[in-house]
Amino acid sequence: MPEGFRGLSGSESPYQISIEGKHIEIPSGPLRSSTLYAAGLPRLYDPGFATTAAYSSSITFIDGGKGILRHRGYPIEQLVDKVGFDELSYLLIFGALPTAYNLALWQQAQSQRVTLPTCVRSVITAFSPSAHPMSILIAALSAMSASRTSLNPAYSGQTVYSDAAGRREAIVTCMSAMPVIVAAIYRHTAGLPIFSASAVPHKQSFATRFLHMLNGGDQSKSLANTLDILLMLHADHEQNCSTSAVRHLSSSGVDIFSSMCGGVAALYGPLHGGACESVLRMLTRIGNVDNIPNFLERVKRRQERLMGFGHRIYKNYDPRARIIQQEARRVFEVVGTVDPLIQVATELERTALQDDFFVQRKLYPNVDFYSGIIYKAMGFEPQFFPVLFALGRSAGWIAHWNEFLDDPDRRIARPHQLYIGVKGPRDVPDVTQRVGGQEFLDDRPVIAVARL
Repeated sequence: MPEGFRGLSGSESPYQISIEGKHIEIPSGPLRSSTLYAAGLPRLYDPGFATTAAYSSSITFIDGGKGILRHRGYPIEQLVDKVGFDELSYLLIFGALPTAYNLALWQQAQSQRVTLPTCVRSVITAFSPSAHPMSILIAALSAMSASRTSLNPAYSGQTVYSDAAGRREAIVTCMSAMPVIVAAIYRHTAGLPIFSASAVPHKQSFATRFLHMLNGGDQSKSLANTLDILLMLHADHEQNCSTSAVRHLSSSGVDIFSSMCGGVAALYGPLHGGACESVLRMLTRIGNVDNIPNFLERVKRRQERLMGFGHRIYKNYDPRARIIQQEARRVFEVVGTVDPLIQVATELERTALQDDFFVQRKLYPNVDFYSGIIYKAMGFEPQFFPVLFALGRSAGWIAHWNEFLDDPDRRIARPHQLYIGVKGPRDVPDVTQRVGGQEFLDDRPVIAVARL
C-alpha cells in the first residue's frame, strides 16, 4: 500500500478519501488518476494495467463475470449466426453494419487490391522457407510502410489521416493487404510460388478470397464458412496486449502499417498468440482419453499446466469457446476424418468441468482450446496459427487505430514508472577502482583490462 494512504470509505457517491488528515471527495464512475494525483495521492502503481483504463472505446464490450462479448452492442453469438467477417470488420471499423450496397463496395475495394508491391514480395522471398511466418509478417508490413509513402505521415506529413479520403484509403489498403501478405507467406514457407493476382476471384468473401490465394481453384464453401467464423471470433477483444500496442504506437503519429507491425510483434509472444499451439501440444502429449484422469491430477499438483482453460478477463465460460466447440465437430465431418485429438479435447473439457478443483477456480475453456485443432484439421501447421490469429485480429487493430485518431483525449503515450534503483547522487569511480563488473560476463573467465 502506498505510503500516506489512510483509507477509503463510503459505498455511496462520492467516495471519501482521508490522507494525512486531509479529506478528499472523489466522484463515482470512471476516475482519472490525474485527479487523484492532483488531490495529493501518490501515483498509481498497476503492473500489467490490470485495473487501469488507458483508453476509452465504443468498439467492444466484455463482461467477464457473465461471459458476455459484444461488438458495437451486438452479441457475438448473433453476429456469428447472422453476418460474416466482411460485415463484422466493417462494423468494427466504421461503427455500423453495412447495407447491401456498402458491403458490396467494401468487398470490391479489397478484392481490387491484391497485387503485392515489389519490395514486399522481395522481402517475403528473401526469408528462408523455414523462417517463422510471424517474423516474415512483421518484415512484410514494414515493407508496406515504406512502399505506401502517400499513406505514411513520415513522408506525407501529419495531416495525411486528417482527410477522410486519405484515412479511408489507408484502411482499405491495410485491410486488403493482410490476406494477400499472409497467403504469400504461407505459399513461400510451403515451397510454392506466390499466387498471381489476376487469378484471385472478385466479388467473393474475405475468407473465400484468402483460401483461393492459398490453394487456388474452387474452395469448399463449408471450410470457407469455418474460417470466416474463426476470423470473427478473433477479430477484436478489447484492450489486449497487441491491441494496446497498436494504440500505443499510433499515439506517436506513426503510419498504420507500422502500428500493425507492433500488434503482430506483440501477438508473436507465446503468452498471447501462441496459446492455441500450446493447447495442441498438450492434447498430443495426453494422447488418448484414458490418460486424462492422470493428467488432471498432475495439473492439480502443479506438475502440468491445463492449457486453453481460464482467461484473464472471463471468470465464466468464454462465449467464443461455445461457438468454436460446435464448429470443431462440424469441421471434422467436412474433412472426413476423426482426429483422436478432438475426442481427447471433448473428454478433457467434460472431465475438468465436473471437477470441483477447476470449477471453483472458474477455469473454463477459452477460444484457444479448440482453435488449434480446427486449424490443424484444415491443413495448417502449428507455427502458422498465430498468423491466422493476426489475420482476424487485423480488423480490430484497424478499428482501434481509426477510433484513436478521433479520440479527444489522444496524446502520445508516456507511462510513468516506479523507480526502485539507487537515487544517488553517486561519484563515478576510476575504471581501476570499480568492483564487481562480472554481471555481463556470467560464467566466462574474467578478462583483465589494462589501463591505457
